[in-house]
Amino acid sequence: MDVSSLLQRFASAKAKRGIWESHWQECYDYALPHGGGFGRGGNPGERKTDRLFDGTAADAVEQLAASLLAQLTPPWSRWFGLMPGPDLSEAERDTVAPLLEKAAATLQSHFDRSNFAVEMHQCYLDLVTAGTACLLFEEAPPGDYSSFRFTAVPLAEAVLEEGADGRLDGTFRRSELTLAQLRLRFPDALIGPSMEREAAQDPQARFGVVEAVLKDGPVYRYTVILDSGNAEDEVLAEGRFARSPFINFRWLKAPGETYGRSPVMKTLPDIKTANKVVELVLKNASIAVTGIWQADDDGVLNPGTIRLVPGTIIPKAVGSAGLTPLATPGRFDVSQLVLDDLRRRIRHALLVDRLGQVTDGRMTATEVMERSAEMSRLLGATYGRLQSELLTPLMMRAVAILRRRGEIPDIAVDGRTVELQYRSPLAQAQAQRDVQATLRWLEVAGGLGKEGGAVVDHAAAARWLARSFGVPGELIRTAVAETAAPEAAG
Repeated sequence: MDVSSLLQRFASAKAKRGIWESHWQECYDYALPHGGGFGRGGNPGERKTDRLFDGTAADAVEQLAASLLAQLTPPWSRWFGLMPGPDLSEAERDTVAPLLEKAAATLQSHFDRSNFAVEMHQCYLDLVTAGTACLLFEEAPPGDYSSFRFTAVPLAEAVLEEGADGRLDGTFRRSELTLAQLRLRFPDALIGPSMEREAAQDPQARFGVVEAVLKDGPVYRYTVILDSGNAEDEVLAEGRFARSPFINFRWLKAPGETYGRSPVMKTLPDIKTANKVVELVLKNASIAVTGIWQADDDGVLNPGTIRLVPGTIIPKAVGSAGLTPLATPGRFDVSQLVLDDLRRRIRHALLVDRLGQVTDGRMTATEVMERSAEMSRLLGATYGRLQSELLTPLMMRAVAILRRRGEIPDIAVDGRTVELQYRSPLAQAQAQRDVQATLRWLEVAGGLGKEGGAVVDHAAAARWLARSFGVPGELIRTAVAETAAPEAAG
């Protein structure tokens, strides 16, 4: 695809995204004030809370994003694993399990040493606020502390296309970089003489750059174009990826729509109403403190020079009323009732009242199980979508990078020989219910006497429980060792 066709495709996708921008900006204004930036401009660090009077939504968004980070991809914790697939025999599983455990530990080490937790948290904030987030997963240069480098792409820079299978396979990103930043990010970019001259005159001059990652059969074609708005636009860099470096994921997808919808969009009317109620309460409080005053026009009292501060002497004519307070028509106490109800609905819609911190430190095991079940029920549909659009592409690209670098064996995570296992707290909720059912069956079978106990394969049951609990492979004794142990003892 030539440059003009690619830019035309980018412009068409951006025009379709324009319908969402005002809606997104409104969500950011009320729930995540430091985000957004859809055509509004502004400088980093500037104050963006002049229109915000109530911080309930902003606080709830941060708590929900933190809960997602802790429940899906907890930092410095093993939230995934590599397991032998169902196509392998028992002996092959015992041989491959230690290798896969070591590969998973290598993957986890690179995630922990990278900036994954920082950028992933920002993506969760965008996901909760706007319903769509974009994470750029790049390979770090050789010699870096980690082989992974992550960037939370602002939604204002991302333009997405939906493929025939419903996935967000096409990604455009338009950013503005200085010549030094462009050379650092694209070392092999072909810099034209016009850019060299402009940068020599102004080192801080910025150039529009469009990155395009589009699916081309089984691979993704990567193209970087200089977007200068004229016919001299040229390709700065090209490449191909087996897995897209842009990972796009959504909170909720409505039929026929490309971008996702967020919980903030659902409760935006309550957020705006609560914000207006607090604004009116503050105005009413200002009137209650300073009051409304009236005065006779007696030629002595000048209202323009009056300052209502302690110790002030206000002149008045003899026999005139001077400055007198004006009684307010009523009280505004009903506003607190309305505001409490609005704040309760906002917290409920953003799951703060159901996913918040535990206030009672003496929870029983049953209460913990019920809380996990409630969390799984609330986030079940969202977790399924995030597993398909975020977690699986994230792990597949991580495996591809380390496999190409030779840091892990040449394994194929295809679900048959090697399968990906999720061990995050939310993923373990279902596994815990399966374990409880299995333990209950073992207990009942053991109570049936010798016949019931003969049905149970205790070694297989122990290995299944170990896999369900995510026990490391080196702690599980192989089947060969189990059969050889009685002979050695005899």
